[in-house]
Amino acid sequence: MTDIQRKSFETPVHGTYLLRRPVATDTPELPVALVGFHGYGETATEMMQAMERIPGSERWFLCSVQALHPFYRKTGEVVASWMTGFDRDNAIHDNVRYVSAVVGTLRERHGIARFAYVGFSQGVAMAYRAAALGGHWSHALVALAGDVPPDVAEAHPPNFPPVLIGRGSEETWYTEDQLVSDVAKLEKMGVEARAAHFEGGHEWTEEFLTEAGTFLKQHLEPPSD
Repeated sequence: MTDIQRKSFETPVHGTYLLRRPVATDTPELPVALVGFHGYGETATEMMQAMERIPGSERWFLCSVQALHPFYRKTGEVVASWMTGFDRDNAIHDNVRYVSAVVGTLRERHGIARFAYVGFSQGVAMAYRAAALGGHWSHALVALAGDVPPDVAEAHPPNFPPVLIGRGSEETWYTEDQLVSDVAKLEKMGVEARAAHFEGGHEWTEEFLTEAGTFLKQHLEPPSD
């Protein structure tokens, strides 16, 4: 039988992110940003549209990061995925480094003082990894319909931000048992974690958007002393 070896090596790639500056006139004195990660088979544009619906987001920078692995929908539209099980550890490393570079760019170019992360579905794992492994201090994390990845739970990162976890009553992909387990994992890590239940399925609803807005405002815009 032929001796076939599989080798891995690093190579640079180009990523894409969307940036929307604050559109309100009464913005925080120190700039703040919400960085978002879309779900499987979605785009940065779809995530940006969801983030813009969060009450209070007009006061913040919004950054929506597009996953590095594009593919075609049956309609011909180009969408993306964060990773598959193939070469998983290297994919995690590449994604974390990519997102860390995006956040570093925001800090350098726009003087962002406070950050929060938000993820939907497959993008939830990326939000957790960005907060735990990305090397930038963050102040809040919103996770909608996705679980805590095992590498984050095992890392026990210090200074992990408070987390709001959302799950719809008709959700089938992210179960109630997974939510309960994730809250327990986070609390074991010393993280403030809260579950937000709402009527709906695997989706952004007005009910959850409102709760997310209240949570993010509390941590991105703390009252002045």
